[in-house]
Amino acid sequence: MTLLFPVKVYQPQVYWRIEGLFFHWLLAMVSMWTWSAGYDIIEEGDDIQQIISERTLVLANHQSTGDVPLLMTTFNAKPNVLPNLMWIMDRIFKFTNFGVVSVLHQDFFIVSGRKKREESLRQLEKHIKEKYIPLNRKWMVLFPEGGFLCKRRETSQKYAKKNNLPILENVTLPRVGALQTIFDTIGPSQENSTSEQESNNGPNMAVAKPQINWILDITIAYPEGKPLDLPTIITGSRPPCETVLFYRIYPSSAVSVELQLII
Repeated sequence: MTLLFPVKVYQPQVYWRIEGLFFHWLLAMVSMWTWSAGYDIIEEGDDIQQIISERTLVLANHQSTGDVPLLMTTFNAKPNVLPNLMWIMDRIFKFTNFGVVSVLHQDFFIVSGRKKREESLRQLEKHIKEKYIPLNRKWMVLFPEGGFLCKRRETSQKYAKKNNLPILENVTLPRVGALQTIFDTIGPSQENSTSEQESNNGPNMAVAKPQINWILDITIAYPEGKPLDLPTIITGSRPPCETVLFYRIYPSSAVSVELQLII
């Protein structure tokens, strides 16, 4: 990509189209790992074809390092998803080989921990305004649990007991900080709804604000509840199996109202 820097300066749209193509090719190689090892993916639930070209927030449960390669494999088969995708991942991944690629692709690295929480959320808001919107990204991937199930389950259950919340076994209670920041920045607002009603009643010269239109909820279900991890996918050390990805699609306006009630 360094060789293409002059293109980035003088023809940024051409540069980002080329970068998106390279990004897609690279993740296609990752998808070959799961295919060659015999780790098949079964997609169930709502039809997501209708939202492929829409601004969508993808929420997935997080169980292991195998979640990301499986999502990459699934997205690889969907036209124009990977080039226009933005990942939100832990900052530690920035210092891996994939992290270098993600930096070039303008993904966001979030810093975990209470001390850095507010600053990290401010940086997320800035990144959305300066990268996600100008680059016309479509799908944004977030793991709202904030960590692997095996590491977060005990803490989540203690918090649930203390606050009279459901005791969950297969997922953990989500952390809503990043989600709330995303909705505050590009989520649907009451003003947008009013503008839509006005446009239906007559001419409206107001420019629509970029916003998330859909929420795609993905539940990753591994066979027998035993997650695949990245070393297993790379080496193919586990017998071939099928992992189910269950989809649910929600209008962002409905989720926004529920989020406000929760918070």
